Amino acid sequence: MPEPDATFQELLEMSLRLGDPARDYVILGEGNTSARIDEETFWVKGSGFELPAITPAGFVRVRFDVVLGLLEADDISDDAVKQVLADACVEKGAPRPSTEAFLHALLLKLEGVNFIAHTHPVAVNMITCAQGAEEALSGRLFPDEIVVCGIAPMWVPFADPGLALARRLEQSVDEYIGSYGQRPKSVWMENHVLIALGGSAREAESITAMSVKVARIL
Repeated sequence: MPEPDATFQELLEMSLRLGDPARDYVILGEGNTSARIDEETFWVKGSGFELPAITPAGFVRVRFDVVLGLLEADDISDDAVKQVLADACVEKGAPRPSTEAFLHALLLKLEGVNFIAHTHPVAVNMITCAQGAEEALSGRLFPDEIVVCGIAPMWVPFADPGLALARRLEQSVDEYIGSYGQRPKSVWMENHVLIALGGSAREAESITAMSVKVARIL
């Protein structure tokens, strides 16, 4: 179980707020959250835990280098991926990290990103699962959207969850930075989810809330 400190407490409280059923951001085991501890490690939700009732025992401390090193592997089996995720845990016997720990590791390494909120709002899925979604997201609708969510959202074409999706995400991040000269604040994944990248837990929550508003308007 992670030792409590200010960063971990922010992560725990953010996770519970994102999991609040009244917000309609996640159901059942959907969603993941994470926070950067230092240059070597980060906290991420463990596999099988649910955000609405998450406790400190639902998070695991993971090493960046072990997780990110797997992105270079070829033809690796699902069992091997699970073993690498287990090996990446700082505390042995800890819960297995979510298979989307790869996404969190990649994004937490971006400049100024300390918290990740990965949710499945119904309003967002109505967009990400629709034809023409990328085009619909290509412009901004109102000033506060720009202030909170940045110059443009990042769109990620569909890939199977896990390692394949992390590799697709890595490519999309490189293309986004090449186009805009800065990192994204929100990531919309085709047929999948919303990811908010914040310097603080509060910023990640604000980006999530504003993105949901955008989806409802669209």
